[in-house]
Amino acid sequence: MSVLHAARALTPEGWKSDVRITIEAGAITAVEIGAAAQEGDERHAIMAPAAANLHSHAFQRAMAGLAEVRGKEADTFWTWRETMYRFALSMSPDDVEAIAAQAYVEMLEGGFAAVAEFHYLHNAPDGSPYAAPAEMAERILIAARKAGIGMTLLPVFYAHSTFGGAPPKPEQRRFVADLASFARLYEECRVLLKGDPAEAIGVAPHSLRAVTPDELKELTALAGQAPIHIHAAEQIKEVGDCIAWSGARPVGWLLDHANVDDKWCLVHATHMDETETQRLARSGAVAGLCPVTEANLGDGIFNAADYLRAGGRYGVGTDSNVSIGVAGELRQLEYAQRLRDRARNVLAPAEGSTGRAMLEAVWSGGAQALRRRSGRLAPGAWADLLTFRADHPTLVGKTDDEVLDAWIFSAGNALVDCVWSAGLKVVAGARHVFRDQIAAQYVKTMSELSQAPSGPG
Repeated sequence: MSVLHAARALTPEGWKSDVRITIEAGAITAVEIGAAAQEGDERHAIMAPAAANLHSHAFQRAMAGLAEVRGKEADTFWTWRETMYRFALSMSPDDVEAIAAQAYVEMLEGGFAAVAEFHYLHNAPDGSPYAAPAEMAERILIAARKAGIGMTLLPVFYAHSTFGGAPPKPEQRRFVADLASFARLYEECRVLLKGDPAEAIGVAPHSLRAVTPDELKELTALAGQAPIHIHAAEQIKEVGDCIAWSGARPVGWLLDHANVDDKWCLVHATHMDETETQRLARSGAVAGLCPVTEANLGDGIFNAADYLRAGGRYGVGTDSNVSIGVAGELRQLEYAQRLRDRARNVLAPAEGSTGRAMLEAVWSGGAQALRRRSGRLAPGAWADLLTFRADHPTLVGKTDDEVLDAWIFSAGNALVDCVWSAGLKVVAGARHVFRDQIAAQYVKTMSELSQAPSGPG
């Protein structure tokens, strides 16, 4: 058991003073308001929930900064994807473990306490299965446990190169499975979780490009009540190709054929028409927004204002991990809305804080998408918490919601002081407790990859 005391903390009832939080077996068991600190309490100035990252491809952290050179013709998502394939084909299990651990350290330091890993790098470089089919998934779990981040593992089913069941391309060979091999992989992943209540598993059909309708039906049956995540409507070309294949747009097709409900997370959902926006909002599913990656790839801007007016739920993810942090994702989300609408504080309620509104949305949406009891300082929730540096110059004269706004729109990751994931304190004094060791292995791995003849130089 441990007890934390915060001079100010954001509870489900709002900001409160002198909050004592008791943690046992990773969960919050008691929250006392207006309680003086007692001997042995760990004292902090400002406390809030930590968010869940609902979409990550950890191995892509190795690409950060290496896809920013323009080719002979216009660069798009589709040209970026070729660079990603080159990285994917070069990495060993040891490489993936080291890169994922580094990404997870940065997530924790940026205010995330848990992550949904959309994991599709399954096979050996030649496309053959490993002796242990879940070898790569196990390395993801090892990396998460090293870093101490909560994990919802989402093994990805990827069988086709585009709509209509087209055969996969050679460069997709590390991703590909059939239904039988995927079912074995999924069961092995379930075993790897060892019944840890702070970890979870779900199913991730990669996209309507990569699965057929019959395969999607089998995958949703396999998932049962587990979360289901799928890429949808990220790119205009994807929307056009889906219409050519089915006569429907991707989100509309899913809503018509897949019984989309609160178990589902539609990642990106960037290009929806008005009807799709309204219907997705009413479905109870979560829109998985990845604003930094979507901006980096030139995907487009999610219509957040109309979606929220319709009661839609959302969370944020770091996707390609080109830049990692809760504040950065939310800043990009709001700023994109401002640029499109030529307005300010688009995602705030009337007379309310933009930062507070967005954080409350992603705390709830992320918890739903990961099937994780988190996002609130309340008994029964996992102790996914963070504290802020009260001595940071940016916070002079600021209190409560102003602190949240300063975090998102000014100081960013530098404002995060400590982070707990399921009661485990993994960031202290703005540094992950194993930052140096994990970074050293990452540097070694990246040095070797860059020097390898066939590696991503």
